[in-house]
Amino acid sequence: AAGQNKQHFITKNTAKLDRETEELHHDRVSLEVGKVIQQGRQSKGLTQKDLATKINEKPQVIADYESGRAIPNNQVMGKIERAIGLKLRGKDIGKPLETGPKGK
Repeated sequence: AAGQNKQHFITKNTAKLDRETEELHHDRVSLEVGKVIQQGRQSKGLTQKDLATKINEKPQVIADYESGRAIPNNQVMGKIERAIGLKLRGKDIGKPLETGPKGK
């Protein structure tokens, strides 16, 4: 086995590894969350641009979240939750946000 180039040695797992690499993708925001954002925004009488301005993001970010194309970002989700007053994370999505005192 002297002088064998290990880099070109093909194993049975190579095809499996290739398939896994090609199938990797980021989780997207669910359509349920997108609908909640849209309903919450409309109930407050805000356009996508208004909401974006309010949370200091680009209007395209709001459009992506509402259409389910966005990759969830907890900071952005938190800002949207506070702006529309509805939960977007956890098991009670769409329920009103409890605005209790922040305790440490």
